[in-house]
Amino acid sequence: MIINRKKMKQSAAIATIVLFSACSSNKQNTEAIKEAPVAVTVATPSADGQQAINLSGQIEAAQSVNLSTRVMGFITMLKVKTGDHVTKGQLLVTISNQDILAKRAQTDAMISEAEAALSNAQKDYDRFTTLYKQQSATAKELENVTLQYNAAKARVQAAQQMRNEVNASLGYTILTAPFSGIVTQKSAEAGNIANPGMPILTIEQSGSYQVTASVPENVIAQIHEGDAAEIAISAVNKSFKGAVTQINQSSQFTGGQYIVKISIPDTEKKAVYAGMYATVNIPLKTTPVAKPNDNSILVPSTSLVQKDQLTGIYTIGANNVALLRWIRIGKTYGDKVEVLSGLDKTDSFIVSAGGKLYNGVTVTIK
Repeated sequence: MIINRKKMKQSAAIATIVLFSACSSNKQNTEAIKEAPVAVTVATPSADGQQAINLSGQIEAAQSVNLSTRVMGFITMLKVKTGDHVTKGQLLVTISNQDILAKRAQTDAMISEAEAALSNAQKDYDRFTTLYKQQSATAKELENVTLQYNAAKARVQAAQQMRNEVNASLGYTILTAPFSGIVTQKSAEAGNIANPGMPILTIEQSGSYQVTASVPENVIAQIHEGDAAEIAISAVNKSFKGAVTQINQSSQFTGGQYIVKISIPDTEKKAVYAGMYATVNIPLKTTPVAKPNDNSILVPSTSLVQKDQLTGIYTIGANNVALLRWIRIGKTYGDKVEVLSGLDKTDSFIVSAGGKLYNGVTVTIK
């Protein structure tokens, strides 16, 4: 009896350890899944055959510039700071220019010397021209004087061009605001050495904003400049209409996504700041082969999931998880399939995903 009780206690302890290990393993697996959500693109079917794609975007200034110089030197004046408002043409930065001023003085002296030589050569040319006409000078003498006169003119022109070059370099030591806006970044201070091409200040045009969003390749062909878009900014609890103003034709440097820009109306720019996140809803224009009924619900055939004799589509559930919903499909219209039941026209479904989808996987909307 004593031996059996000891065995029973040992068995119970082992079972407890195994159960605790299993729970810990399940907890770790759950946490691992939560740490790696699948990026998806979501769309909403409509009754008239159109679809609206939902995108996540970020507000940015319509015009932004990095101020830098083409010469090296110490920054002698930089009085603005991040957040300051500047006006077009306002002096922002000055860079030491004593060496350039010295070069300009040298070129001015060279111009004076060249102009004096030219004046003397002009007199010789005029005198020998008169003598040649009077047959008191030979053609060779006139030719030599003419050559000297042309060389003197060339030296004056060269000296003047050198002064233009020095004046251009001198202009790079004074930086002014190209437009009215706000200083968003300050990368140097007075006393630092300014290097050619090194950003000193970043200025964004104030009051002119747009939304930049990424669009997957399977729907980019259905978006056109001028298309209407619904913009929602949760940070300030605002929703308004905008329009697609620019579409990037290449995705080479954007990870396979095409960048589109949506304008923000002037009347909606109050309390909107660059860097805020926004949700954009763009209706997609489609051209089906056959015209569906007015109440038909169409989805892309590529978004459907086939398992045995069943057809399903992934939707977004609570807490941003993917849920496979079984549907009944009808006729095909081009690249779209009619949904007869199982999906409402207001339900969001997943168009494409950056990873493997299954029931319960955490997703994030691109």
